[in-house]
Amino acid sequence: MAGLQCLRRLWLRVHDAMPYEEPAPGSPLDIGQQIGRKAHLLFPGGVEVTEEPWEHVEAVARTRALMADADVPAIFEAAIEHDGIRTRVDVLERLPAGAWGLREVKSSSGLKDHYIDDIAIQTYVLRGAGVSLASTELLHVNTAYVRGAGDIDWPTFFTRLDVGDAVASALVDVPGRLPAMRACLEGAALPAAEAGAQCSNPYDCEFWDRCIAQKPDDWIFYMPRLSQTRMEELEARGIEAISAIPPDFPLSERQAIIREAIVTGHPFLAPELNDRLGGFGPPACYLDFEAMMPPIPLYEGTWPYQTIPFQWSLHRLGGDGSLDHHAFLADGTGDPRRAFAETLIATLAADDAPIIVYSAYEKTRLNDLAAEFPDLRQPLEAIIARLADLLPVVRSAIYFPAFGFSNSIKSVAPALCPDVTYEDLEDIADGATAAATFLQIASGEITRPEDIDRLRAALLVYCQRDTLALVGVHRTLMRHAATAND
Repeated sequence: MAGLQCLRRLWLRVHDAMPYEEPAPGSPLDIGQQIGRKAHLLFPGGVEVTEEPWEHVEAVARTRALMADADVPAIFEAAIEHDGIRTRVDVLERLPAGAWGLREVKSSSGLKDHYIDDIAIQTYVLRGAGVSLASTELLHVNTAYVRGAGDIDWPTFFTRLDVGDAVASALVDVPGRLPAMRACLEGAALPAAEAGAQCSNPYDCEFWDRCIAQKPDDWIFYMPRLSQTRMEELEARGIEAISAIPPDFPLSERQAIIREAIVTGHPFLAPELNDRLGGFGPPACYLDFEAMMPPIPLYEGTWPYQTIPFQWSLHRLGGDGSLDHHAFLADGTGDPRRAFAETLIATLAADDAPIIVYSAYEKTRLNDLAAEFPDLRQPLEAIIARLADLLPVVRSAIYFPAFGFSNSIKSVAPALCPDVTYEDLEDIADGATAAATFLQIASGEITRPEDIDRLRAALLVYCQRDTLALVGVHRTLMRHAATAND
């Protein structure tokens, strides 16, 4: 699969692999492993091949022994080798008359094209090794499943999709692909490859930093929304840096602004910045949410990957410049959504100042809550009506070279307000870690009271930092707008 994406990635994975690390909690790999283990419940009596990847010879021998034992209905992580290719099959299910079923487990909500390639190479190995395959299925998460009052209904949680026809079509191409991959691996030197869109399709390449080490800091790949056609035109002219793009080269208005800011080192401030800030206050409130998306639903009435908000932070800036802070963080013992909504409603009832957010995320979550709790719809819709999104203002009316080609709050805030930083946050410094941490608390994976207390404190500090960053960005924009009008 790495070879299909990029031969350079294949060579590095074999000859200069990254050090092994356990997947971070909440990462796609971690979620995949969780879902894979739950899929075992669909095959009662199945036996797992527990040998590690570097114990492949032993794993193959163990798999053969289990296949020979008619009392074993399924083998998890079955190790098979053929034609110099090693594979571990998620589930090898015993079928009648000496046949087997290949079951590939994915944590996604449906079939993706590259899954077929993944299953095809496994099929090639199994059939080459003499395994009689009678059926091929993809097991994926059924996002239409809604958890009931009791335990998870695992047969309904998973969708079993027959992909035999699609795999048979893809299997035709497998033998023709292998010689180039083998030739690549036999080479002593790292194969040449130009970094590009393939580096993140279908997976983010772990060797990205190595491959772009010689690229300029303002590499044209970083230019937002630069089409592949335009990039190829620049590359054909030997242009790799945004600063080297000629002024007459066709760019969008925003791209031209970024190019000019990089070339001159001066920020861009739109003349209409002050007008764009109209209606943002002060007085104003600054709001940020944190939410988790449990792959396995934790609460009755919820479904896989449903977004569950569990924390909010609110700063209130008075007309006199005073600043106070309010916060909510669920305790993790039950569905947090109603308490989340009720505490937010109560806190925002004190005034009718605009509520500044950064993106449409908070609006989406509030609409979800209004649909979930009809009795709270009116006050929640009143909050929605007060939302003022600062992100479109930043996108259209200001650009600093220090933004680093990003409009995210974590890029914009430190550039506009040097005193705003996330670098001092140790346990939790980004939203993905916040979500994964709370999910671990809510699902009971973290149990020691001292750990829970420490992580809850870190969650509160992190979310507060996000709204404090919003305050800083808004204040700085107001100062720039005032200066521009002088």
